[in-house]
Amino acid sequence: MSVTSLSSRELNHDVGRAKKAAQKGPVVITDRGKPSHVLMTYSEFERLTGRRGNLVDALSMPGLSGIELDPPRAEIASREVDLS
Repeated sequence: MSVTSLSSRELNHDVGRAKKAAQKGPVVITDRGKPSHVLMTYSEFERLTGRRGNLVDALSMPGLSGIELDPPRAEIASREVDLS
């Protein structure tokens, strides 16, 4: 994997070049000589962040409709408060 570095000005002048470079690896965008952003493909972003679904998505997956789910009810007891 190659890492490419482009200034903000270079990015603004040739976005296509930056997108092509991102196919080979991350592109570091610099602002006044200091790294400020990273451009990468969306598939690489998904790989790095991991796809996290929510509970509704997980429970609506095919094949899960036959699973019984009956969690025990939580018992929360109140306590006496002494206000004296």
